[in-house]
Amino acid sequence: MSKVARIAVIVLLLVGLALSFVAGCCPITNAPPNNTSSGSAQGLDIVEEVWDIIFQDYVEKDNLDAGKLSQGAISGMVEALDDPYTAYLDPEMYQLSLSDLEGKFEGIGAHVAIRDDQLVIIAPIPDSPADKAGIRAGDKILEIDDEPTLEMSLAEAVLLVRGSKGTPVRLLILHEGETEPVEIEIVRAEIELSSVSFEMREDIAYINITHFSARTDGELSPVLESIAREAATGIILDLRSNPGGILPAVVDVASRFLTEGTVVDVVNNQGEHSTISIERKRVTTDLPLVVLVDEFSASGSEVLAGALQDHERATVVGTTTFGKGSVNILRQLSDGSGLYITTARWLTPNGRLIEGKGIDPDYELELEGEEAIQWAIDHLKSGAYEMASVPTI
Repeated sequence: MSKVARIAVIVLLLVGLALSFVAGCCPITNAPPNNTSSGSAQGLDIVEEVWDIIFQDYVEKDNLDAGKLSQGAISGMVEALDDPYTAYLDPEMYQLSLSDLEGKFEGIGAHVAIRDDQLVIIAPIPDSPADKAGIRAGDKILEIDDEPTLEMSLAEAVLLVRGSKGTPVRLLILHEGETEPVEIEIVRAEIELSSVSFEMREDIAYINITHFSARTDGELSPVLESIAREAATGIILDLRSNPGGILPAVVDVASRFLTEGTVVDVVNNQGEHSTISIERKRVTTDLPLVVLVDEFSASGSEVLAGALQDHERATVVGTTTFGKGSVNILRQLSDGSGLYITTARWLTPNGRLIEGKGIDPDYELELEGEEAIQWAIDHLKSGAYEMASVPTI
């Protein structure tokens, strides 16, 4: 799949279908924007001029709705930016995004995005209704309750799929690699969102992080304590299909594996660099580490994989990652709606810009699922970890 494929994102981790907008790394702010420039003020004059003409001359004057017109104008401006990571959220969608920060929601349980103008499953949440119904990463959602999704925005799709637990939704799904779509009915449920799972594979610790939330670091700390008690000799950190999340959580996780140095370098629209460094943690580990990634590892998971790779702390294995190197913030507007806007790009500690490119693994691996995990176990047991950074001539 092309690394320049577009992904439309709205706001924050786990909105809607448990969307992590594959955007991650996004603080929330209601701060007012900087002063407008003379150029932008001139453009605003034209918008105001059109607004006045519409209300003065439009034939069906009694049917004019100022709220709908203003939302349409904002949506048009956002669309003109041609930035898949910038989006306008109406008041209903904005409130949905905030409610999902509680760590649970009612829906089918899947991370989704729009790639090449098509609604695509990034990953189902383990043990969710979507997962149990056979929804897989890479699936295309063609219809929602008989409504085609081709011209549908991500926000519209989210609102259609979300709903009260116990109610059904019908999806027309085209599984990746297949030619005939299938209709799948899924009963919505309340989804609780844990982000870390762990098990021992003999003397190798296997840790899967599905996304990065405010809970992730707290979930990871006891896992690392358990690993120490189990006398593990190595760690597999699985970031496959991890669509990202909030930046502080990514920094917290990186700080469990690194003792010092930069995690990420953020470059704003003035060209100013702001580096974010490792934070001191009580529970850390220096065990040999293999990180599994795939084409759906995005944003926050790319920040973590890039930092561990640049610091030569881990061997990154799998396929080239998604390539989401943007930083976004959410601003609430005065009418209760919101604007999710790209404000910066981020670089890995060694200065790599991964936007549209992704992170190339140290070892390209075509294996999937359990076969990839077994490869990582064998790699750690073989002692190849210590040799991963040794140059060849």
